[in-house]
Amino acid sequence: MLLHLRRSFTMAVLCLVVFGFIYTVAGTGVAQVFFNFQANGSLTSHGSLLVGQNWTSPKFFHGRPDDAGPYAANTAKNIAGGDNPLVANGHSGSSGATNLGPRSAVLLANTEALVAYWHSMGVTPTPDLVTTSGSGYDPDISPLDALVQIPMVARATGRSPAVLRALIARETHPAQFGFLGASYLNVLQLNEALANLGR
Repeated sequence: MLLHLRRSFTMAVLCLVVFGFIYTVAGTGVAQVFFNFQANGSLTSHGSLLVGQNWTSPKFFHGRPDDAGPYAANTAKNIAGGDNPLVANGHSGSSGATNLGPRSAVLLANTEALVAYWHSMGVTPTPDLVTTSGSGYDPDISPLDALVQIPMVARATGRSPAVLRALIARETHPAQFGFLGASYLNVLQLNEALANLGR
């Protein structure tokens, strides 16, 4: 009996050391050496490429709205319908699916408010710009989502529509392997490239 307990204890300690410490330290070390940027959250000086940011200025392209964030735009309160799930309506860490179905009056009101917001900015929004992604963290938009925002950004920045179209074309990522998914733009990368135009 004592022999079995000793063996069990030894095996538990061995597994704890090997799988709980050595394996995790080795995995972290490999990630830091070979995938440093990704292992540290894909951070740029303006935020993470993996999480949608809250763009409110017409000088920048905007992402999709967040599920639990300032979903319905309110120009009186300067709420732009942005997509920052990490700080939603002043509450950190609030995000998730709305679970609002197609018959929801709240969903209809929120969508109508967001459409009105986009129209006030001179944009005819695509369906993606007034609906949320499943996660609410989506940092990407389609090329069409960016193209419809050109009048807003051109007016606010003084950049010509042709320059903005060329920027969108340059920043568009193709479907993975040419056939998985669809082409997309990371909004943070697009706005960083926009800020660096002419520098």
